[in-house]
Formats: sequence, C-alpha cells, structure tokens
Amino acid sequence: MSFISVFDVLGPNMIGPSSSHTAGAAAIALLAGKMPNAAIKKADFILYGSFARTYKGHGTDRALLGGIMGFSTDDRRIPDSFSIADERGLQYSFTANTTETEIHPNTVDIHMTDENGQKLIVRGESVGGGKIRIARINEVEVDFTGEYSTLIVIQQDKPGVIAHITNCLSEMNVNIAYMKLYREEKGCTAYSIVESDGIVPQTVAGRIKENPYVHDVMLVLPNEKGEF
Repeated sequence: MSFISVFDVLGPNMIGPSSSHTAGAAAIALLAGKMPNAAIKKADFILYGSFARTYKGHGTDRALLGGIMGFSTDDRRIPDSFSIADERGLQYSFTANTTETEIHPNTVDIHMTDENGQKLIVRGESVGGGKIRIARINEVEVDFTGEYSTLIVIQQDKPGVIAHITNCLSEMNVNIAYMKLYREEKGCTAYSIVESDGIVPQTVAGRIKENPYVHDVMLVLPNEKGEF
C-alpha cells in the first residue's frame, strides 16, 4: 500500500495558481539562494519543459525571483518580485530552453553570481505538490530534497575527507539522517551531501574547512516555519 500524506492531498501554502509551477519554483530558488556564502547580485534562470512553455502565465518567473530573494512559497511579495528585485539592484534574466527534451518537465537551472564574483549553478526539479529535488550542482549530478538541514561539502576526492566530515559532525553531536558522495570522476571534484533531522551548528563549516582538500562548505538551514 502506498502512503499518501495530508500534504499530498491539500498541497502547500502558496501564492500562485500551481503547486508545481509556482510553489515548487519558489521552493527551488529559495533553497538554491541559500547555498552561496555571500549575497547574490545576479541570477539567470534557464527553464525547461513545461516551465519553459508556461512560466509567464503561471507566475513561475516571479516565484523563482522571489525565492532567490528569500521569499517563502506563501510570501505575498511574490507577485511584486520584479519591482522588488529592481529596487534591490538584483540583476536577473529568464531563458526558455525548448530544445532539450530528455529532462524532467519542471526543471530550472539557476546561474548565480554573488557579490564576491563567485559563481554557482544549481539545477532543481519541481516534482509535484510543491515538493522539489536538487538534481545538479555545477557539473555534478546530485540528489537531495531540502527536507532536512543540509550540509554541502565541495572537496577533492581524496582518502580521509569523508572521515574528517563525519568526525566533525560527531564532535558537534549532529545526527546524520542521510549522507552520500557525488563526484565528477575518481580523484576529481566531489560533493558530500549530508542531511540531518536536527539543526546543524553554523560553526561546523569552519571546522570542516580545516581539511586542506575541502574547497567550500555550504550549510542550508530551515527557518522557523521549517522551510529553507
């Protein structure tokens, strides 16, 4: 017997006509926007599938832009995302990609540039009912949902790095709910994704960065509503 939650039946609290095209889009961008370690100055959105075909009519563009600025799915500022972004000096663009078809129909690539000039690309998928999946970071395929506190470690694929990460988390009494390593190829750049059902201390990032093979650490924590 398959399990159906109340969330699946009722859907999320949201601004907009579609849980997949507005709530899901806002949730993807909200999660992606918390990954850079500095304020985002530019966000370029590449839309695929039904996102590409209907993003203007369904408010997907406003939801994505609002999410990047930190608006949750029920934030009443989402309809005014364009004017708010302009006021904040956030540069943005939307491009519909209708040529790539072997991809989830509700997919967006978010190209972010922060105030330090650092770039990050995140691919997200809206899978229905406001739920999402992060499918790629930069050029590495990943798979996590953002339902937990999430630690993302960018590292060189070297022996001992995973042990260092888990030891740091153990020292700070962080319970690991899920952990997986994704990599370009052996010995190259790898991403460790750690999800915890508790709050991960901010100080853990600095401790993990002490390893010379760790390039960057991103910690994405939920707000008081349990949203990212």
